[in-house]
Amino acid sequence: MSRHLLSVDSLTRDHVDHLMRLAARMEPIAQRRQVTRVLEGAVLGNLFFEASTRTRVSFNAAFCRLGGSVCDTTGFTFSSMAKGESLYDTSRVMSGYCDAIVMRHPDQGSVAEFAAAINVPVINGGDGPGEHPSQALLDLYTIDKEFARLGKRLAGAHVLMTGDLKYGRTVHSLIKLLSLHDPMRITLVSPPGLEMPSHLVDLVASRGHRVEQRDSLASDFSDLDVVYTTRIQKERFTEEMSESFAGISEEFVVNRAFLDQRCSDTTIVLHPLPRDSRPGANDLDVDLNGDPRLAIFRQTDNGIPVRMAIFASLLEVDELIEQELGPVRWFVPKRLGVDDREL
Repeated sequence: MSRHLLSVDSLTRDHVDHLMRLAARMEPIAQRRQVTRVLEGAVLGNLFFEASTRTRVSFNAAFCRLGGSVCDTTGFTFSSMAKGESLYDTSRVMSGYCDAIVMRHPDQGSVAEFAAAINVPVINGGDGPGEHPSQALLDLYTIDKEFARLGKRLAGAHVLMTGDLKYGRTVHSLIKLLSLHDPMRITLVSPPGLEMPSHLVDLVASRGHRVEQRDSLASDFSDLDVVYTTRIQKERFTEEMSESFAGISEEFVVNRAFLDQRCSDTTIVLHPLPRDSRPGANDLDVDLNGDPRLAIFRQTDNGIPVRMAIFASLLEVDELIEQELGPVRWFVPKRLGVDDREL
């Protein structure tokens, strides 16, 4: 693994497999059954110039569970970039303060530009419509865990990606990550104008995967293993595009009726969140809450061990974890959510 995590392109299959194994070792710590201080004294700089809840807090929690501490900056208004400071200057300054940096920025390629000036590890927390590599890794980890529970294998699986495939950076990273594995079937369904970029479709197909593009969910998906649905990224639209996509059809909504009528009892549903739960938003429907096929909260929980694994690997303490473990002394509930089910 390189000194930064900016894109899935920097990962080989061996790197991915190592991170998956390392994340599994992190689970007792992430689930608050054990503690470690392996990063005691280390400082994480979180630079988020675009709205975030899950990614920012998840990275914070992951670093803290390894014993480190966090310095947070959110929004351009509260940074020196509002005064015209360059990415180069900001990165060099922050490298003097922090041992690792997570950055989210609205412009594609900005995090790579930021990282190019320094040797302190930088993790891409999302660069506009570009990539979100840590999200793809936690998505893959979730799929692996869900498949293990269901007795399935990733090789030959059928994965549906639907929603905003043009601007959804999570699907850009995930489809590249899946393409490193044995051949599978990937179906892409999006509203017209929001299709997966053609260079990603070509890349995946060139690696031996079967890729299909459709314009509707009105098909038989009874052999479907995974539904990965995304929010329409309206914040990336021009004014003209906003008018064109003002009324996204309900035919692209993943809900209980879609799963019951077109999928199977073992199809799992993923979403990178946040989902827009307001009436008429036509995002992943809340009528699936409580359904065991809905894996979105197990998915977010998995972000902690995966991001812990990323930090441990980049900061080269992955071999020290076993030496630093101790028991948890505070109260931890058996189920985090009142609606969580035992699976």
